[in-house]
Amino acid sequence: MDHGKAHRHLANTDPRMARLIARSRRYNIAPAVSIRPFDALAESIAYQQLSGKAAATIFGRVRALYPKRKWLDPEQLLATPDESLRAAGLSRAKTAALKDLAAKTIDGTVPSGRALLRMSDDEIIARLTQVRGIGRWTVEMLLLFDLGRPDVWPVDDYGVRKGFAKTFGRRKLPTPKQLVKIGEKWRPYRSVAAWYFWRALDQPEKLQS
Repeated sequence: MDHGKAHRHLANTDPRMARLIARSRRYNIAPAVSIRPFDALAESIAYQQLSGKAAATIFGRVRALYPKRKWLDPEQLLATPDESLRAAGLSRAKTAALKDLAAKTIDGTVPSGRALLRMSDDEIIARLTQVRGIGRWTVEMLLLFDLGRPDVWPVDDYGVRKGFAKTFGRRKLPTPKQLVKIGEKWRPYRSVAAWYFWRALDQPEKLQS
């Protein structure tokens, strides 16, 4: 993706968008050249509904169950007693989700990293949301941050909705359905638009002035 072209396209849609881009840290996500879906999704499951620090501690304990391994192995994780994963700090639901992720990686429901890079966004969402505990938002974050896909539009994300409202001086947050329609003008760079709405929340002053 041509970042300069993306920025020009978004800036030209509205002066307020142009101001947000001008005062924000630049979008800097590059397309992935390789990915390990099992590891990326296992980490996402561990991080759900937790602060970053707490989740990092728990995921670190899970990784420590398999010393001397750089990557998690689905067969090894599937063979791990639930009690061991629970003792590392995972909830019952997250333990079940990790086991399902491991099983679906082994049976091919979760594609290999190489296959994933060749698939469309919609194909990836359809495949990965078959895993217990993996919803559309989790896959959208994988597409946006891990794969560097340029046109992901996470309309259910609270930060994107709030950042949009702040940028455009809206008192009420847009509904996901409204945001789907609004986002059409930012195609094919909606990932970049989402990035800047997250950045809007880092800025204390009003953005529409």
